[in-house]
Amino acid sequence: MPKRSKKEKSVFREYAEAIVIALILALVIRTFIVQAFKIPSGSMLPTLQIGDHILVNKFIYRFIPPQRGDVIVFKYPKDEARDFIKRVIALPNDKLEIRNRRVFVNDRPLDEPYAIHSDPAVQEGLISPRDFFGPVVIPPGKYFMMGDNRDFSMDSRFWGFLDQSKIRGKAFLIYWSWDSEKFRPRWRRMGLIVH
Repeated sequence: MPKRSKKEKSVFREYAEAIVIALILALVIRTFIVQAFKIPSGSMLPTLQIGDHILVNKFIYRFIPPQRGDVIVFKYPKDEARDFIKRVIALPNDKLEIRNRRVFVNDRPLDEPYAIHSDPAVQEGLISPRDFFGPVVIPPGKYFMMGDNRDFSMDSRFWGFLDQSKIRGKAFLIYWSWDSEKFRPRWRRMGLIVH
C-alpha cells in the first residue's frame, strides 16, 4: 500500500485544522456574541412576523442594561427550556399601569407606535389583566415585558416580571423570513433592523 506523501498529509492537516478552528469560532460566537432564533408565533406582530429568522446580540447587556423599547429574547419564566421574545415596557423601579389598553409608565402615557389591538372587545380587569393592569412598581433587577400584538400575547401581564438573569440578548436583525402560508420568502423583510 503506497504511503501518503508529506504534502498530502499537510493538506489534510490544514483542512482539519481549519474545520476545527471554524467550529470553535462558531461555538464561541453562538455562546457569547450572536445567536439566531426563529419567530414561531404572532405575539410580536407587526414588528416580527411568524417565520422571521432573527439575530440576537448576546453580549450587549454585559455593558449596558436593557432599555425601554428593546426587543429581547429571554428564557420563559414558566418553562426555561423555551425562549420568548417580547418588548421591554417598564424598567426596575418604574411604576406601571394599564388603563383601558393604554400603558402608563411613571404616570405618563407611553408612546407605542409598534403596538396593535386587533380584538375590538375590551376585557375588564376582573376578567383578565390584558386591558387593565396595576398599578405596580417593578422590583429591582426585574422588567415588565409585553408583545406588540397586545390582544394575543402571553407576557408579563399574565406570568409576572422578568428577572434580568433570564435575558438571552437583544434582537437586532431579520436575516431571513419565510411565509409558510404562501410558501415563499419575504424578500423585503430580509436585512431589516429590529426596533
